[in-house]
Amino acid sequence: MAIDRVVATNRKASYIYQILDTFEAGLVLRGTEVKSLREGKANFKDSYALIEGGEAWLVGCHISPYHHGSDANHDPERRRKLLLHRSEINRLLGKVQERGLTLVPLRLYFKNGRAKLELGLARGRKLHDRRRAIRDREMRREMDKAAHARG
Repeated sequence: MAIDRVVATNRKASYIYQILDTFEAGLVLRGTEVKSLREGKANFKDSYALIEGGEAWLVGCHISPYHHGSDANHDPERRRKLLLHRSEINRLLGKVQERGLTLVPLRLYFKNGRAKLELGLARGRKLHDRRRAIRDREMRREMDKAAHARG
């Protein structure tokens, strides 16, 4: 059993969005992108996925240029095609169009030597929901500290 090696996570996504469902997608990458990912050089800031022309795309994900690359190095901000089954694309397209949901990248990792992306089908949270999440997290921390101090 191979261990998944996480390259990058989108920690802000669970705060800004309410994740309803997750999907695993492959990525179409160039050689220098894979080498850069193996060094952990990826950033999800302001990235999202969209379905256009019957294909899924990852937009805004920054993969730094490979430092040993030549003039044939990749563009760090280019759109990358996501590999999903046709039925998954159709289902996602229906949900995104119908309910106003969005596709958010959650995690980029290697599984059995291949780069994979965990996509989340998400609904945006309102500001008061975000504040409630912060308040709940702080209360949980305080309870854990008190329990740890007692015991």
